[in-house]
Amino acid sequence: MLGQAGRRDEIRTLDSLLMNFMNLPRCPVATPAAVHDVAATELDPTVPRVGVLEVGDGHRLHVETRGRPAAPVALVLHGGPGSGLSPRLFDAFDLAQWRVVGLDQRGAGRSLPAGELRANRTAELLSDLRRLRAMLGAPRWLVVGGSWGATLALLHALDDPAAVDGLLLRNPFLARPTDIDAFFASAPEALRAGWRDLPELDSRRAAGLAIEWWRHEQRLATGVAPGGPPPPATALLQRLRIQAHYLRAGCWLPSPTWLDRLDALPVVPTLVLQGADDRVCPAQGACEIAARLPQAALRILPGVGHDPSHPAMAAAMREALASFARQGDFGVVR
Repeated sequence: MLGQAGRRDEIRTLDSLLMNFMNLPRCPVATPAAVHDVAATELDPTVPRVGVLEVGDGHRLHVETRGRPAAPVALVLHGGPGSGLSPRLFDAFDLAQWRVVGLDQRGAGRSLPAGELRANRTAELLSDLRRLRAMLGAPRWLVVGGSWGATLALLHALDDPAAVDGLLLRNPFLARPTDIDAFFASAPEALRAGWRDLPELDSRRAAGLAIEWWRHEQRLATGVAPGGPPPPATALLQRLRIQAHYLRAGCWLPSPTWLDRLDALPVVPTLVLQGADDRVCPAQGACEIAARLPQAALRILPGVGHDPSHPAMAAAMREALASFARQGDFGVVR
């Protein structure tokens, strides 16, 4: 058995291998098998292994994996757009049963250039997911996403249906003009009038608008005014400039309306978990998705809003993931 120092050396060696692997965008798909064999050594599954994925256009994406390297793969997609990965997105997984992969989407989180809007549209994000799967050598994966991450999960399943083993969607955001308008309808007048200009504003003017946006979002998410200070200005501006960039373009969703194309989704186990009290992504959107997908189960959680860490939502996510790891579907949860 390795001592503590030897174990740290082993983890550093694995991280180095993964970093080198993810920095080789032109390597053939067969290459990850060799890396996977090395990675299959029994390391602490809770230790994140990080890398950088070069996707072109000057973008370098932060990627991290957790869990058992030889286990089935789950892809975690963060919301926003622009929010970036959070450790909370991994909390529902039993890391002894899963290999969980997450990435900061273009310009978000620890991806570089931070806050970059050029070559940052939905089509590029979908291309990045194809590249990531090829680079990891993952034939298929369970796709898990909340809010905008749920939207992107569905779009990924439409774009690359052979990649998807199942879909676990939390509080999906439909990103239609009516959904975007509804989000800002109760916002302060300055935010309603100015959010579309946020990417072009100087930092001083943008900072004030970003704080108003954050406060409005917190009120919708929790039902009460935020009690604490806002996030650091740099991170908040980075996130909301990307979000404004996407929302004012309708998230570049494909035509015809993407909801009308859901019948082309792969027939795989699909579960939609929705907070009944979510005012950021109201339950009507989840109901519309489930109504169009015969293979989808919908579970409405009373008393739950948009917060993924709400105890009832966290428990439902853990239950769903445990069921899928055990039997390849989400069980009867209607």
